[in-house]
Amino acid sequence: MERTTARLDLGGVVVVGVDGSPPARTAMMWAAAEAALRGGTLCLVHATDTNAQAPLLSQAEIRRSRQAGRDTLDRATREIKDRYPELTLIEELTEGAAPESLRRAAALSGTVVVGHRGLGGFSSLLLGSVGLEVAAAATTPVVVVRGTGEPIEAGVVLAAVRDDNDMGCARVAAREAVLRKVPLRLLHVWSIGLSIGSRAVRRRDCGEESAREHVHALTSVSDQVREEFPDLIVHADGQKSHSVPGALVDASHHADLLVIGGRRSPGYLGPTLGRITLSLLQHAHCPVELIPRQGPGHGSTS
Repeated sequence: MERTTARLDLGGVVVVGVDGSPPARTAMMWAAAEAALRGGTLCLVHATDTNAQAPLLSQAEIRRSRQAGRDTLDRATREIKDRYPELTLIEELTEGAAPESLRRAAALSGTVVVGHRGLGGFSSLLLGSVGLEVAAAATTPVVVVRGTGEPIEAGVVLAAVRDDNDMGCARVAAREAVLRKVPLRLLHVWSIGLSIGSRAVRRRDCGEESAREHVHALTSVSDQVREEFPDLIVHADGQKSHSVPGALVDASHHADLLVIGGRRSPGYLGPTLGRITLSLLQHAHCPVELIPRQGPGHGSTS
């Protein structure tokens, strides 16, 4: 029993930013439900960002900003307490920028939850600046909560598996599935096309050797997950596609949560975000949990 409890430990406090907007409220309620599932603590953070603007603001304006932040936190606390009266809550009103404030509240092991922002139309598909900055420099797990309504329960947690290095990501996904009492689906997608310049060049199917390599990557992870979580139903699927992110986005239609590993790809949008990871954060149909490959949440073996 002690061994099982250790494996279900998903880390420290769940941290979520609140600003009164509909996307932030959706993220807040998802974070509250997650903290309640974990039996842990929820930290509500409101960042006024008055430190950066201080030279341009009067003292009266700074006081009004702080009071507005306090009111926002009070409303958020009342709403959460109405639904989760037993949940332990922490409130933080900071004068710094939101990304920095969220990371500081999460410390070394917390999970940061952010809303998915947009201005309507196609721009509503794109990740907002706070979420993008938090995800791009993530050192602990980050969840981007999409949508504006109550979550639709599909009854499965989905984990994207590229290779053996995604075992940490799969382990977190397994813990999330156990908490929700739903199966885990491990999905390995590999590309069958290569784009060069403006020409799409189809790669010759690499035959049995390539197929064995892909099967091995998936089997290696799925076998270890089944060994560590013997009571968990685990489905392991491999899929060829012209678009790896496209296939994963399609699969997210039928998932409660998509768990992905940060690629640590220098030179793109940050040390955690590669092109595929960013596409999933922008277009997935369910909340996406990003596990930094070199962060504490990714490499845990407990």
